[in-house]
Amino acid sequence: MMKKITLFLALFLAIIPMLNAQWVSPGNGTTYTFPDLVEVTDGTVTNGLDGFLINADLTISENDILKIDNQVSRIDAAEVLITIHGSMVCSNANRVRIYGLNETQHFSMRFENATNCNLKNMYLSDGAGIKVIESEVTFDDVKFVYFNRGYCSGVLDIFNCDPVINNCLFMMNEGSAIVSPANGQSSPQILNCSFDANADVNGANSPQINLGPGGEDTIRIVGNEIDDQWASWHVGGISVADLMDTGTTKVLVKDNIVSKGRYGYNQQGMTISSVIEGNQFIDNLYEENPMNGGSGISIYGMNENNKAVLRNNTITGNLWGITVINAADVDLGTEDDWGNNEIHDNGNSGVVYDLYNNTAYDIMAVGNDWGTTNEQEVEDHIFHQNDNPELGLVTFIPFVGYDAVEEQNTASFEVWPNPAQGRFMVEGKGMMTITNVVGQILLNREIDGKESIALPQGLYFVNIGDTTRKVIVE
Repeated sequence: MMKKITLFLALFLAIIPMLNAQWVSPGNGTTYTFPDLVEVTDGTVTNGLDGFLINADLTISENDILKIDNQVSRIDAAEVLITIHGSMVCSNANRVRIYGLNETQHFSMRFENATNCNLKNMYLSDGAGIKVIESEVTFDDVKFVYFNRGYCSGVLDIFNCDPVINNCLFMMNEGSAIVSPANGQSSPQILNCSFDANADVNGANSPQINLGPGGEDTIRIVGNEIDDQWASWHVGGISVADLMDTGTTKVLVKDNIVSKGRYGYNQQGMTISSVIEGNQFIDNLYEENPMNGGSGISIYGMNENNKAVLRNNTITGNLWGITVINAADVDLGTEDDWGNNEIHDNGNSGVVYDLYNNTAYDIMAVGNDWGTTNEQEVEDHIFHQNDNPELGLVTFIPFVGYDAVEEQNTASFEVWPNPAQGRFMVEGKGMMTITNVVGQILLNREIDGKESIALPQGLYFVNIGDTTRKVIVE
């Protein structure tokens, strides 16, 4: 009897490794569905109560394809790693759900040197992270919820590739939603997604989108909604950083709503060029110490190669509106291309800080709406050279509602041509005063009739009596 028991245990123990061993596809160009995997993987994939069950590590080799079709509605995965070196396609018309097996077993995924992967209309829950390494992957209408940080620091961890992430939801995940490292170059396309309560671990101190340097393509973060309204621990919205001067990073941040976090958008490091356009950075004030965050937009440059152009943004309700730190080249609006940013009601400790220039570089900030038509109030809300002579000057005149601009259409004299090529004509009667955009008087004399005026390229204001006209010299 003892020999029989011993033999039975030996056979039983021999079976266990077979059931739990990983399965690797042969790489001969085969397309596998989940019913196929049940047949060929020797227990790595089995039928489950509500669909299919992945019991051990599964690898789809180069040249092979994993196809999730209408035969699949739900997949449960133990604490396993699903690796794709070939392709993975989800073509199911209904939403496919992949779950971790229970609260303690979270699946991981790895796309490495994979091609033509398209995950569409899926729901992924209780994972430990997904790494995308030098792979062509599109995530379209995929929901990522309740991921922990067991496999990587973010839900999607991207390295040296440019995945497309479109119309996705990231919510209630322990780590950041999307991350890329400082030692790679990735330019994800993050389009029309929703982010809420990610990096929701006390002390994580990572933003919901946390990217390192970009690759050859432009990083595009367009049309997303990013907030922290359901979070127990508030974090930043978007961060793009190049701390090692890796290549040239190009960023488009457009038409996003970023609200209720520690900060809105942070751009930090060297050799970054961004266009920040049409966004709303609102109520990013969940930072107990304003010295550590709270900006609607923060540009922290190691040198002037950290560049940003801001147009048509709304920046309000933050601890700081816009902060420019150390060294940077920031364009908030020029004489010929007004900023049209709405920047007001940002502040902390009882003081309004709509724009804080903490660099020695001048900033052009022409044509913005500061929430007031009072020039002195705008000046009071901007910290720059007038407050500390070691800092750069912010040029903010004219601004939306500025008297000189509002009155230009009631002129009792004529200025032509406008724009002018080096010289323009003024016809009127009275004391004529011509000033530049910073209020310096360039000419002040009586005029009675026509007078030809020659000035360098720039924007000027011609005043006679109670009327002011704007003229551009090209």
